[in-house]
Amino acid sequence: MIYLDHNAITPMRPEAIAAVRAALDVFGNPSSVHQAGRAARDLLDGARARVAAAIGAAPGEIVFTSGATEAAALAIRGTLARSPAGRRRLVVTAVEHPCVLSLARALEREGTPLTVVPVDRRGLVDPDAFAAALGPDVALAATMRANNETGVILPVPELARAARERGVPLLCDVVQAVGKIAVDVRTLGAELAFLTGQKFGGPRGAGALWVANGYPLAPIFGGEQERGRRAGTENLPGIAGLAAALELAVGARPAEEQRIAALRDRLEEGLLAAVPRARVNGAGAPRLPGTLSITLEGCDAEALLIAMDLEGVCASAGSACHSGSTSPSGVLLALGLSEAEARSTLRLSLGWTTTADEIEAALRLVPPLVERVRREIR
Repeated sequence: MIYLDHNAITPMRPEAIAAVRAALDVFGNPSSVHQAGRAARDLLDGARARVAAAIGAAPGEIVFTSGATEAAALAIRGTLARSPAGRRRLVVTAVEHPCVLSLARALEREGTPLTVVPVDRRGLVDPDAFAAALGPDVALAATMRANNETGVILPVPELARAARERGVPLLCDVVQAVGKIAVDVRTLGAELAFLTGQKFGGPRGAGALWVANGYPLAPIFGGEQERGRRAGTENLPGIAGLAAALELAVGARPAEEQRIAALRDRLEEGLLAAVPRARVNGAGAPRLPGTLSITLEGCDAEALLIAMDLEGVCASAGSACHSGSTSPSGVLLALGLSEAEARSTLRLSLGWTTTADEIEAALRLVPPLVERVRREIR
């Protein structure tokens, strides 16, 4: 199998698997004061410190969640619940992940004002347009650091500066960025940021929300876990695996960033040379090292993915959270692609297990499949 869908989920690192297994033997509740509970608390506190160190935070600023979707919901709903009178509007970019954009639109239907800031054809947000949306009625602005479909890296420090000048808190989605490019929450300039374990070799069902010290976030009620901010007994095995994977991914990042970027460039150049009428989305913008979004004119992406899968190549047509939808990718439409172009777009994403041999094999297999699919749908 040639696995080129790391942006959807990345294979677990052996060290993360070992951490999960070891944590399964720590059966105490971290909230209990007896020795079994203290052992669990020690493991939880150690994992919290490791996650915090990996992203430049303080341990007390980390809230463990079930993943990115819950973390985003806690950040958005928790901010709206504590926003001053007159500040109710949400501002998001047009290329946000569904865990942010879908929630924002649902809240809009319930009466929360919403502004969606467009992007240009490269997938970049204009800082001036973003700043112009930040009026005195804005409760929270949200932007991702790197897009999960195109890999485009957004200018978060500039957007954060505009938000801070206007007294608007900023939520940053660093899900695809952590472990792939440098991420330090202090230099991002946001007040909130979230990540999830399965994107860098950790387990499913474990994520984290960074909440800047002193930020007034309303909690999920039901218990006093996570310093009263997120109720529910912590998923200790998942958290242990998350911490182990994040520490490894961040530590290996400088070398891996170069290695994976070289493999992505080889894949990109090879496909552009071998497949007529192909173009890269996000070209000309800074991109993640391992993400390639490529539009293959006249080739149905879903049909191509089936053909690729039969040859042992795993990829996607966009966000895994969008898979199965009958509508084309909103991210690609936001870049100005037509519906037909969006439905002809393939996402290939590389990660820590990707090898040069896999890239060469993909370059032998994919171009003929593109031509076959094009012939079949003419």
